[in-house]
Amino acid sequence: MKDFFINLFRVSRQIKDKFHSTWMLICFILVLIMPFIIGIGLLYKSNLLIRDQSLLQLLFSSNWHPLKGEFGFWPFIVSSIWVTILSILICGPICLLSAIHLTHYAKKWVLKLMHPVIDILAGIPSVIYGVWGIILVVPLVSRLGTSMGHPNSGYTILTGSIVLSIMIIPFVLNILIEVIRIVPRELTEASLSLGATKWETIKKVVLRKAFPGIISSFGLGISRAFGETIAVLMVVGNVVKVPTGVFQPGYPLPALIANNYGEMLSIPMYDSALMFSALILFVVVTVFNMGSRYLIIHSEKRI
Repeated sequence: MKDFFINLFRVSRQIKDKFHSTWMLICFILVLIMPFIIGIGLLYKSNLLIRDQSLLQLLFSSNWHPLKGEFGFWPFIVSSIWVTILSILICGPICLLSAIHLTHYAKKWVLKLMHPVIDILAGIPSVIYGVWGIILVVPLVSRLGTSMGHPNSGYTILTGSIVLSIMIIPFVLNILIEVIRIVPRELTEASLSLGATKWETIKKVVLRKAFPGIISSFGLGISRAFGETIAVLMVVGNVVKVPTGVFQPGYPLPALIANNYGEMLSIPMYDSALMFSALILFVVVTVFNMGSRYLIIHSEKRI
């Protein structure tokens, strides 16, 4: 009788283990195939436009006249690239230097104080950043452009980049702080014991060891910046024109989708064009993430 209950208990445990391992495997497979499902869905919805016009014409044409059947996405692609690159150029040095200061120079209570501040910045709705941009950044950029001989309304690529850089600072900074903190203390102590200064140790030991994580944090920031919608939409100008400078208005891809998606669903070709713009976003972010992953692996091998 005792052996019977022991065997029954063993069988029940095996069944439970099998059940838990099965549903965890199902969740893993779901996460794994989710990008493919999204990509296939966007490609299917964009098929009407892709069949009607050549891919090169869609990507590199500047003619945007939907009612005439002309869908050139080049102004939107260039605007997205402008805003994303400028926001990272503004955000990157601020986040990296702030993370170094908080982890190696500031007192511990300063870092403890900064964590809730970063969380608050990350939790603020993007529309609030947009309103803040309209109130403060738009007049500032307008005056700055006028003083530099580039009069503008303030609703420009530079305005969108500034607002966007402020939005992604908490995401990038949080990761950078953790990446720099986990560098083994033994490495810094060994460097200092050999006569290196604190800054030399940070520059040649800490940052070198944390380089893969730094790439990862900036990659996440760029992906976040490239797809941000509401705040950028409110301050970037939304003019269908290829921008040639930071004091000109732009029209990023996310803004195109947000501005037109609801009211244009009744027009099949326009609906397909908006799905194609979402597909462009998806492909660009995917390719960039794969590139940053390659850089991370390559840099880890060199360390």
